[in-house]
Amino acid sequence: MLISKAVAEGIRDGRITAQYRAWDAPRVKVGGTQLTPAGVIAFTDVSVVADLASVSDDDARVAGMADAAALRKALTAPRRPSPRGGKGGDTVYRVGVAWVGEDPRVALREQLPSADELSQIAAKLARLDARPTGPWTRDILVWIRDHPEVVSTELAALRGVPVPPMKVDTRKLKALGLTISHPVGYELSPRGRAYLDWLDTR
Repeated sequence: MLISKAVAEGIRDGRITAQYRAWDAPRVKVGGTQLTPAGVIAFTDVSVVADLASVSDDDARVAGMADAAALRKALTAPRRPSPRGGKGGDTVYRVGVAWVGEDPRVALREQLPSADELSQIAAKLARLDARPTGPWTRDILVWIRDHPEVVSTELAALRGVPVPPMKVDTRKLKALGLTISHPVGYELSPRGRAYLDWLDTR
C-alpha cells in the first residue's frame, strides 16, 4: 500500500489512524506490517465501506484528509495504472493503521558485522549479483563510498541505466543496512564500510 511520507509521519505521531483505498480486493491483512518513511506501521483493521456518504468529516481527518468531501473526491477520481499494474477497484476499504516501531535498517546500519555476518552479507549480495547483466553490488558500494551525497543521476549515467531501476538496486543495499539515503545521494553506513574493508582484505 502506497503511503506518503506526510501520512507516515501522521501515523507515527498518532494523528492518522486510518486510510481509505479503492481496491478490487483487500491488499493488506490485519496484523501485517509495512515499512514507511517514518518507520514500521501495522494494519489493525480492514473493513468494507458500504456507503461513502456515511463517511464523516472526522473519519476523513483521521485519515489525513481535510474533510469527507475531499476523501470522497480522492477515492472516486479516475485512477492511473499503478506501477504494479491495475487501476485499483470499485470497493472502498477502510484500513486501520498504527505505528509500531522504527525502521529496523536504521539500527542495523550502525552495527558492525561479525565474521559470520560478513559472510552472510557476501552470500546475499552474491545472489543479487547473479543476474544476466552481471555483478553490480560492489561497484555501487565503492562508488557511493567515493562519492557520498552525490546526485543519483550521476550514478545512473555511469552505469548506463535509467534512474528508477538504479534506485531499486540501491534500496536493496539499504535493506541490508549498507547504505544511508540523503535528500541528495547516498553514503555508506558504518556497516557498509566495514563490509567493503573486509572485501579489500580478501
